[in-house]
Amino acid sequence: MSGEFNLIEKYFVNRQPQRKDVHLAAGDDCALVKAPSNVEIAISTDTLVAGTHFLAEANPAWVAHKALASNISDLAAMGATPSWVSLALTMPEVDEEWLAPFCDSFFKLADYFGIQLIGGDTTKGPLSLTLTVQGFVPEGRALRRDGAKIGDWIYVTGNLGDSKAGLDVLLNPEKNKAKPYALELEERHYLSTPRVLAGQALVNLASSAIDISDGIIADIKHILKRSQVGASIDVSSLPISSELRQFAPDIESAQQYALTSGEEYELCFTVPEENKGSLESALSHTGTKVTCIGQIRPVEYFELHNNGEPLSWDLTGYDHFKVN
Repeated sequence: MSGEFNLIEKYFVNRQPQRKDVHLAAGDDCALVKAPSNVEIAISTDTLVAGTHFLAEANPAWVAHKALASNISDLAAMGATPSWVSLALTMPEVDEEWLAPFCDSFFKLADYFGIQLIGGDTTKGPLSLTLTVQGFVPEGRALRRDGAKIGDWIYVTGNLGDSKAGLDVLLNPEKNKAKPYALELEERHYLSTPRVLAGQALVNLASSAIDISDGIIADIKHILKRSQVGASIDVSSLPISSELRQFAPDIESAQQYALTSGEEYELCFTVPEENKGSLESALSHTGTKVTCIGQIRPVEYFELHNNGEPLSWDLTGYDHFKVN
């Protein structure tokens, strides 16, 4: 398998500065790393499959960004500092024209967040990527899904809905390409920004957090289930970009995009009343937009409303195994 080893050596080895906590990154059966004292290690694994998470003909640089950013977003949701990543890449055949831009983009984003590739695998098969990321969070201070309390305020970072609109552009180019800002929405589907600094700033302020990968309407329910609480969400407060407002046929459609859009990789988090006043100053250095969209209620209570007017929308988020 000299071809495989040559591929790894050419595209993946010695591409980054060596972190001090990485003692051995390549060349042996395992990587050797050492974590600092008084931290917990946050670990997350995700798989992206061509045809499910990205189109096979998609820009490989965008695929790399999406793959790594989505995993870093999991660390951000825990308030963790990214440290290490492993990558298992499966390809139908060696395609260096695909690999070169993929790796350039992958390492550009990794270097930006100070995360080092410490191992992985390459093999032949249908195009897919599996990444395992690891990061550090102060011991006992990780943001989790099980801490929301009745009365806490519900916030989200950034804008919601752009990723789903971008996917619509990709899947229906003949219908949507001519619409204003279609290309911008298409890029946002692939090129999300992990909210690492925001997650770190929320440690000791937020009572719970999750990243938005399956749509806020679905992901908030993970917090509600783990925390055994309910929620009231005001759809008029949902942060919607000007591009989505122009893309969607009306404001109600834009709000439904915002509620159900998967692969946003923004953060949803809850903040107790006593910490609400500290939120703006805590996030001021991150450049992150945050919006309050509702409040935690008693268990089994879940309401969507528009400025107090109840809504009966039957909406679900993204489900990989749902049969359409």
